[in-house]
Amino acid sequence: MSRSFLGTFSLCVGLCLLPGLAAYPQQQPVKSQKEPAPSDELANAGAAPEGLLPGDWGPALLYDILSSPNQEAQDALLNATFAAGPAIIPQLKEALKDDRTAEYAAQALAYIGGNEAAPVLWKLLSDPRDLNLRRFAYGALAEFDSPQATDMLFDVINKSDDEPDRTVTESAVIALTVRTDTSLLPRLVAAEKKLQDPVIRDDVENACTVIEERAKYLASAEGKKAGGSVESAVRTYFIPALELAEQASAPRARVAAPVSQSAGKRPAAASPAKSKPLVSVDVRSVTLSPDKHRALARVAFEDPTAVAYYDFVLEKRYGDWTLASVWLGPEIENNTVGRMQ
Repeated sequence: MSRSFLGTFSLCVGLCLLPGLAAYPQQQPVKSQKEPAPSDELANAGAAPEGLLPGDWGPALLYDILSSPNQEAQDALLNATFAAGPAIIPQLKEALKDDRTAEYAAQALAYIGGNEAAPVLWKLLSDPRDLNLRRFAYGALAEFDSPQATDMLFDVINKSDDEPDRTVTESAVIALTVRTDTSLLPRLVAAEKKLQDPVIRDDVENACTVIEERAKYLASAEGKKAGGSVESAVRTYFIPALELAEQASAPRARVAAPVSQSAGKRPAAASPAKSKPLVSVDVRSVTLSPDKHRALARVAFEDPTAVAYYDFVLEKRYGDWTLASVWLGPEIENNTVGRMQ
């Protein structure tokens, strides 16, 4: 799949809170009876009630779900975490401490976003573990339209030749494409010229094209009429690829037949043949935050060669849904070229 189409983008919400032992009113002991000695199991003050697993088994359960080959289970877990909202941030902070669950916790924090999650995410930039958590902090910078955030993202891009993990730089590049800010173009062009990594250079070049073409669309009459729904915001993000595919699939003008014995007779108009679109964008699911002002949309973007899955985080501003951040997920090649689901 063309990189210009696809770009370069889960804490167990069922956290187990062990119920305390029920308190019953004490009764006066019968003096004629001797109280039985407590059993060995209940002699320990911290013993768990019967039926509950001992120890801190929550992270182990979460890890089993995250490592499951069932992608739907992982997606459902992230959806549930997002739906819980900022109230679950303290538990996500604890999950960051466990290497098995740190990556998922960082991802969930980046999706939940907001002022409460931001300080936790910035600490990931200096996390000493080799878990590649920085990409979540940089990706979350997309929703902070400030000079400081922009400078941080360009600093990542300018140092990408020395970055051992390309996903860190790719997250920064994608974060800049979320904004339709043409003032970023000169800096992107300057950065692209200095880079040696051909993959990142290609990403930066594509980012310039995406920002420029989307800006033209939004300035057009059609773009100004675009609605403020989740689907409209998602499609606007992909508008450069959608318009390019539409131009490629447009029917050619019918060539006039040469003069023949049928001259003077108007030929029957040929009915245009309907064909499947070269590119499709499908919003598979939408999960809302508790206050209904933030949304997580699962999106499938497909062209004739492959399908790429994205997570879009959107915010409602002045009544319209707008992009906050974009995350590229798995990319899967189609078994048959030209097959569209």
